[in-house]
Amino acid sequence: MTPEEQIKITSNDYADIIVEHDADLDRLEGITGETMVKLDETYAVVYVPVKKPLLKLVEEIGYTTIPKVFGLAESLTYEAVGLNRLLTLPGLNLRGEGVIIGIIDTGIDYRNPVFMKSDKTTRILSIWDQTIINPDAGENTFYYGKEFTQSDINTALMSENPLTVVPTNDENGHGTALAGLAAGNVVTENDFSGVATASEIAVVKLKQAKDALRDYLFIPKDVDCYQENDIMAGVLYLVNLSKAQKKPIVICIGLSSNMGGHDGREPISHMLASLAERNGVIIVLPGGNEGAAGHHYYSNIDNKVGYDTVELNVGKGENGFTLEIWGQAPGVYSIDITSPSGEYIPRIPARLGESRVIRFLFEDTTLNISYQIAEAQTGDQLIFMQFIKPAEGIWRIKVYGIKDISTGFHVWLPLTGFIKEDTKFVKPNPDTTITTPGNAGIPITVTAYDYRNQSLYRNAGRGYTRLNGIKPDLAAPGVELLCPGSNGFTSKSGTSLAAAVTAGICALIVEWGLVKGKMVYMDTIEVKQFLIRGVKRSPTLTYPNKEWGFGMIDIYRTFDSLRGETIQR
Repeated sequence: MTPEEQIKITSNDYADIIVEHDADLDRLEGITGETMVKLDETYAVVYVPVKKPLLKLVEEIGYTTIPKVFGLAESLTYEAVGLNRLLTLPGLNLRGEGVIIGIIDTGIDYRNPVFMKSDKTTRILSIWDQTIINPDAGENTFYYGKEFTQSDINTALMSENPLTVVPTNDENGHGTALAGLAAGNVVTENDFSGVATASEIAVVKLKQAKDALRDYLFIPKDVDCYQENDIMAGVLYLVNLSKAQKKPIVICIGLSSNMGGHDGREPISHMLASLAERNGVIIVLPGGNEGAAGHHYYSNIDNKVGYDTVELNVGKGENGFTLEIWGQAPGVYSIDITSPSGEYIPRIPARLGESRVIRFLFEDTTLNISYQIAEAQTGDQLIFMQFIKPAEGIWRIKVYGIKDISTGFHVWLPLTGFIKEDTKFVKPNPDTTITTPGNAGIPITVTAYDYRNQSLYRNAGRGYTRLNGIKPDLAAPGVELLCPGSNGFTSKSGTSLAAAVTAGICALIVEWGLVKGKMVYMDTIEVKQFLIRGVKRSPTLTYPNKEWGFGMIDIYRTFDSLRGETIQR
């Protein structure tokens, strides 16, 4: 790769397009001369000049090719997940030794003692910092960012100023918290311990989304936001590292997106589902924190009426946002719109390639509408809407269906933090709020609960998927957990924390199965089934369900189930 081509990967003058090698290249005629970097056997990223607006690219080559954007999704008591009882069994002695835990997030504070061995050397195997401009970046890091090895980090730790030797840090603290929960050392004086205290750690620090994508989706400049293709590259980096080290890996992704069909068929979900079937690769995902956000609407159109009215409240000072209406094939859908002032846009017919730019007379609002009758990845209809400088107040969108055909439809707004708090549906639906990539079928998707009172985390995303796949899979503690921070320890909540706890637990199972030689094959499906066998359940609920999945993780009960005994609830 030439230096000129490499610059395009990180330059804001170029937009990133995710393509399938064979299926999409014909549709990309005219831009395939641009730089392309292969991710795996299915997907590649093409870097195209931003002189062509992304909206135009979406209309020409399809919605799926535009990377989705992702945002960041009390001390942990061992008793809640059965670890205290497991640690009393000398015959097991599981600490995650011989297993890598990979974290894809905001980076890591490698100087924190919770990631050091007793001799003050690091437990971190490597860090790939995508944010660093590095002309020498090679194929193993997809020609951008900089990789720091364990040797590099140890050299830095011995120096007077470590950050001058290994200049990577976690400015946000989210990635450090996840790594600490999954694999941090025991810190007795602070009543803290991670789960897999002997695992090695590998970290991908994601670069921020490019300006062109932020502008297209109206993501505020001061909000952390990451691109789908960078996360996909991070996953492949960790899998390749695992192969090079000849060690199994548990990958935890602490990010969520509200874009896409919420059905596990997006490029990142497809990749994760494929990798999760490999021996020694375990993938753990958060269910997201969108359950109480008011960002999802669902209705089944009454055939006698012929339409359903979606009421959307737009908050004050909203600069812009996108909205996605997903129908179910073979249904065909169309819309009309009424603005807060009462200006009416008549029904826009559902035609192949239909797109409109609407400028409202009484509001300083522009609305871009694109109909995709058969979206490429799903075959279902997508109506994609861009609200530019939307007027404050209630917008009414009538969604029409075709009589005698099932016409259920979903509508999603962007992730919490990407839009104003008051921008939400008037009558939201809390179900089908598991975020991407948590809807991917094979990876382990985790929701969060408060271990102190056994209550579900208020903001937790709820299942099932749009196609009624069972998600979440499991529940783990994720409310007010003590986590390592930049100055000591801090309390955090969220499903990404529950996913980190689960990743640590998975590392213990993998150590028992693959490292200690109890099994010759163990992939994500195997580990998930082990965990499901040991779950704790409420006698008043039916499982699986949309809130708790198959139940609350209990690692002791998991191992007890392997010897055929039952423990009382």
